[in-house]
Amino acid sequence: MAQTSKNGSTSATQTKRATQSQRSARPAKSARSEWETVNRVVYPVHDASLTEPLYVIKWTRPMISEAVFNTDARRSSVDLKHINSAQFERLVRQGAAKAAAMNASGSDAPFTIDSRDQLTVEARGHVSLCTFFNAFPAGYWCRWTSVRTVRFEARVKGKGTLTLFRSTGRGLFSPVTSLEINAAARTRTISAQVPLTNMMDGGYVWFDAEAGPGAEDSLTVSQAQWQVPTEAKTTGKNAKKPRTTLSVAITTFNRPTYCRDQLRALSEATELRKRLDVIYCTDQGTDLVSSQPDFDDISKDLGDQLRYLRQRNLGGSGGFSRGMYETVKAGKSDYTLLLDDDAISEPEAILRAMQFADYTVRPTIVGGGMLHLDNRTILYSQGERMNMSSMWMQPSQGLKYNHDFAAEPLRDSPERHRRIDEDFNGWWMCLIPCSIIEEIGLSLPVFIKFDDMEYSLRAKEHGYPTVCLPGVAVWHQAWHDKDPARTWEEYFFQRNRWICGLLHAPHPNPRFLFEMMYGDLNVGMRLVYSALELRHQGLRDILQGPDAIVESMPTKLAEVRKLRSQFDDARSSDSLDDFPQPAADAHGITPKSPLALKAQGVIGAVSALTARGRRGSGVEDERPQATIPATEELWESFQGVSSALVTSPDGSSAAWLKRDSDLFRAMLAEGARLAHEVYRQWGRLSEEYRAADMAGFATWEKLFEED
Repeated sequence: MAQTSKNGSTSATQTKRATQSQRSARPAKSARSEWETVNRVVYPVHDASLTEPLYVIKWTRPMISEAVFNTDARRSSVDLKHINSAQFERLVRQGAAKAAAMNASGSDAPFTIDSRDQLTVEARGHVSLCTFFNAFPAGYWCRWTSVRTVRFEARVKGKGTLTLFRSTGRGLFSPVTSLEINAAARTRTISAQVPLTNMMDGGYVWFDAEAGPGAEDSLTVSQAQWQVPTEAKTTGKNAKKPRTTLSVAITTFNRPTYCRDQLRALSEATELRKRLDVIYCTDQGTDLVSSQPDFDDISKDLGDQLRYLRQRNLGGSGGFSRGMYETVKAGKSDYTLLLDDDAISEPEAILRAMQFADYTVRPTIVGGGMLHLDNRTILYSQGERMNMSSMWMQPSQGLKYNHDFAAEPLRDSPERHRRIDEDFNGWWMCLIPCSIIEEIGLSLPVFIKFDDMEYSLRAKEHGYPTVCLPGVAVWHQAWHDKDPARTWEEYFFQRNRWICGLLHAPHPNPRFLFEMMYGDLNVGMRLVYSALELRHQGLRDILQGPDAIVESMPTKLAEVRKLRSQFDDARSSDSLDDFPQPAADAHGITPKSPLALKAQGVIGAVSALTARGRRGSGVEDERPQATIPATEELWESFQGVSSALVTSPDGSSAAWLKRDSDLFRAMLAEGARLAHEVYRQWGRLSEEYRAADMAGFATWEKLFEED
């Protein structure tokens, strides 16, 4: 895919030479190293009751599973049919013991958070800092940088013991050193070094703090930090500019209060602002951030560090591309940080991402995890992969989505100690070196969806990895209250998914054809016929070629909304009283084995294809046959149902979905035709899309100038 030169950006050869020069310029190790703090131990001062387990936990006795010691235990599946009573009782006993320990750790906490960087452990108290935000991700530093030693430093007062620990990629951990503290009279500084050896597969370094046994023996730890030798730094060593800087790109559309709060949080981040050039806030809405109370005060506080931009709604890709474009055009920053307007950021995480990027052996995209905004201790994802056979995302290395650190702390989650390699990072928070942007271009002009995935895949093809760094994250609204099939977003999901495929899979996989047709069948069996039409329109637009995609970007959303509005499932109301009383509740979903579920799916598909239900043909038009809550809006719930009142995933509205079997069969046939046409022309289309300069600076300049 060509994304260079038209705008005079750096070529791939120049960038590689610069990178090689950068590596060779690193000085040889000296006998006396200078150290730079790259991870400050911090504590929550706002919403502490909601987020505390991410920062510090009460120490409990470790319970290490057999699988940590014996890797063979991971290879065999559990046969519940042949488990005996003794084995079952042991499982229950272990689970109860762990639950009791966790409950104990959440009550009567033996510590007090004094400030952002100070913790006091009460007499006889014992705490662990093996937590998401405060354990140093040593395995990642070992893999992606040349750092091989980390230094711990802290200010302490009182009496007790501070013990440094390290873990391996297996999740096994052991003490490195213990520092006895007897500083009742005054505060003193302690330090220790930890070698990053045997950590190729992962592992963390952290400290536990235990107060003395006496009734007055409290222990205060402040300004704890992890440092690395500056001789390993690869970026930001220019004499004229001794430290790297970044600009932040925020895009917003009618979320003015969220965006204002995000700007306020950045304005209050003192350490971050020392490394901040400009916040580019691109407002694409009609309910403006600039009209919010306190905006003028925030703007005055930020001064030249805020540039507020107005442009028409070009979606997330248009808003973020504007920030990336302005950053590179200004030529001051080393990095662009993409940050969602409605995310709650941990400012320390932004600094960690930038400082990690300063030390990577090659330019690297550094992303952060996504924690749930409504369940603050749950990590949605720490790195994802793209399944190139289906062109769909999945969690890296088999880890599940939605890990709750309040229920399973990092220390007691051995699978989370393994280094996770990923293909992409969501743009809820993502740091991109400007040198990469100069070489490979901006985001695809696709409005929303798959722009972040495609960008990292493009960077990877140019030799630049993406690292989702532990200890780096934002809180963002989770996906469980969203269903693209019930909104206009389905068009962009379908279209952009296969554009991404055309760009990065030049040879079609037969699975692509299956995925296109299976997706049609799935939404059709749920009576969401608008989603079928949007999916088909996406394929039709792909066949028009990349120029048509770019040209239609500013107007496509309005076209999609109008197209969707023609269907019953798009007509919703925020009051159930606007609909006739349903005849019955849904029968619910009964758990089944995978084999039984597949069999039910085949039967359900055949039944849906041969059904005779049609709008205007019977009693189902007088009132809904059933009520189906959003949590059960799966194809199983619609078997034998001619019409249903279905609530939206966020619970804000409901729609009356009606079966139209003739329409369903006709739309499936059209979908199959389009899927086969895209599949048949895949090679030609792939060449055409890869040759186009869709994400180039010149393309975006034209879009911006049309404002």
